[in-house]
Amino acid sequence: MNKSSVRLAVDIGGTFTDLVLHLGERSVSTKVLTTHDAPERGVLEGTQLVLSQSGVAPSSLDLVVHGTTLATNALIERKGARTALVTTQGFRDSLEIAYEHRFEQYDIYMERPEPLVPRPLRFEVPERVASDGSLLLPLDEGAVEAIADRLAAEGVEAVAICFLHSYQNDAHEKRAREIIGRRISSSVITISSEVCPEIREYERASTTVANAYVLPVMESYLRRLEQGFKDLGSTAPLLLIMSSGGITTVDTARRFPIRLVESGPAGGAVMALTVAAQNGIEKALSFDMGGTTAKITLIDDLRPQQSRHFEIARAVRFVKGSGIPVRIPVIDMVEIGAGGGSIARTDPLGRITVGPDSAGSMPGPAAYGRGGTMPTVTDADLVLGWLDPKGFAGGHIDLLPDASRNAVEKTISAKIGLDQEKSAYGITELVTETMASAARVHAVENGKDMAGRTMIAFGGAAPLHAARLAQKLGVSRILIPVGAGVGSAHGFLQAPISYEVVRTRLIALKNYESAVATEIFREMRAEAEAVVRVGTSAVDLHEERVAYMRYRGQGHEVRVPVPDAALEEGGTETLRRAFEDVYQALYGRTIPRLEVEAVSWTLSLAERRGLPSREDPPDARPSPASQGKRVLMDPCTGKTVQAQIYARDLLQPGAVLAGPAVITEAETSTLVPGGFVAALNRAGHIVIERTA
Repeated sequence: MNKSSVRLAVDIGGTFTDLVLHLGERSVSTKVLTTHDAPERGVLEGTQLVLSQSGVAPSSLDLVVHGTTLATNALIERKGARTALVTTQGFRDSLEIAYEHRFEQYDIYMERPEPLVPRPLRFEVPERVASDGSLLLPLDEGAVEAIADRLAAEGVEAVAICFLHSYQNDAHEKRAREIIGRRISSSVITISSEVCPEIREYERASTTVANAYVLPVMESYLRRLEQGFKDLGSTAPLLLIMSSGGITTVDTARRFPIRLVESGPAGGAVMALTVAAQNGIEKALSFDMGGTTAKITLIDDLRPQQSRHFEIARAVRFVKGSGIPVRIPVIDMVEIGAGGGSIARTDPLGRITVGPDSAGSMPGPAAYGRGGTMPTVTDADLVLGWLDPKGFAGGHIDLLPDASRNAVEKTISAKIGLDQEKSAYGITELVTETMASAARVHAVENGKDMAGRTMIAFGGAAPLHAARLAQKLGVSRILIPVGAGVGSAHGFLQAPISYEVVRTRLIALKNYESAVATEIFREMRAEAEAVVRVGTSAVDLHEERVAYMRYRGQGHEVRVPVPDAALEEGGTETLRRAFEDVYQALYGRTIPRLEVEAVSWTLSLAERRGLPSREDPPDARPSPASQGKRVLMDPCTGKTVQAQIYARDLLQPGAVLAGPAVITEAETSTLVPGGFVAALNRAGHIVIERTA
């Protein structure tokens, strides 16, 4: 990707749409409210705004990189296409049987999420392929033709085809698509052997159905967006960021829109990774807090946690097993309903609760003056003096302090007997503790800890809450990157063109042959390269190979990077040691004399992206002059203090300032409590360290 080209990044969030225009050596950014009824409208309005601010014509754009929550929202809000499922005879109810367990064992009122495809639209076909790919029962093509007639008569808008063991032999799925495609456009037909060619029938079916469900929605949106950019006068290619942190072409995004879920948060993790490299941080905690949610990712040795499993639209938020499972490449993160727009209220016991629901962009927090009456985290921040009412979102939104106070008073203070400031402080304490608890659990689940980590905080709300969160987690160093308020959009511009391919091939380690594994990876490389080459002409591509392995008899696998030596003659012991190293790190032990097997294999291919080298620390400078003072509540002590106000763009590298202080910029503000000191490093990032 040409660093000097004019590139635009657009991130649609639940509250704000963030835009960053990269102009060689400088960037211009802005925020506009997300237009949920027509997301492309906010994108195009924001594009016009940021281009006019920069004096750049739309025709000068060389590239647009986009991340959107549209696919996720369609699944959560059940606003996707009318979808049908075609599956092997006897398996139409797999979507409802699911894992055959209760995610809340003792809740007698527990309700499972309704399948995306109702039972009358789930059709069975006589056919059967064995687990080794051999043919047991030929495809009944007459039955498929009859189903195609039914689908057309039912007004079905999308079709998911998922046959048993098609990950081993996809012939029946492809033939069924061909037959159904005579009555319904093949562009809205999804087959599991392309979307998710992996073992585990329920998760494969769930992923295929979810992809089909959002496919027409995303296709329509991308078509409108492309036309909108053309109408502005731009012919720049449009690329989409995926949940894996890589970017792909529009054509691939249209075929596999399910890979776009969590695209915005993935961009934030990419940005945090770049910042970690620039500052020589080996153990980082990426903290992204926007208007609707907060996202936390662990980064070790310049590698974010990776996963192939994700849940969407949980019936009980944050409870595993209560949502729609999808198997896609994803940066492993914990997402909490804790953003600036998270709504605060009291429960029947008189306790303050916050979220997970959000006021979003409409009506938004009470302070926006757009009809919101419930207090949010943003309202609490304003009551505590952490925000400048006139400088919010780059000055595009004037906040109304009286509206925030009234909302806090009516909803919280009047019910629990605390004054407005203490009630607002209770809101911020609760939302911060919620994030801290989620971060601790996430670290433990991944065999990690918080000791020695540097927090990289970005998003519109994170720099305000980072210091208190760090204090709760025992983290002593925080870094607020340049452009923190639109951090995910910055990450879009740093992400490589990439694609990941998966194959299920069950191989016991005692029968492992390096030639067989080499052939599996060769086939996957060819498939991945066919996609990547559409988006890049880069000569040097980075290949990463992974095996998902387990002890025989276990129900789940661990992710094991496959070293080059494992593909050479006698590579069995190399692969065994790689598995045991990962297993030991996660569980603290290995199991002797137990057979090991590899279940699935993945290969990811990406543009080789050089991370920045570590910056030298700047020479020390005297403390800068402040631009004024503000009375606010210190989040770490709960006491009212007088804080110095500094403008970030006036700070010089090496300048040190002591808290309590607020550092302001266009898209966010950074709160430095008492007992912390902040300094600007050579790259322009704010480094905050705890001294007390």
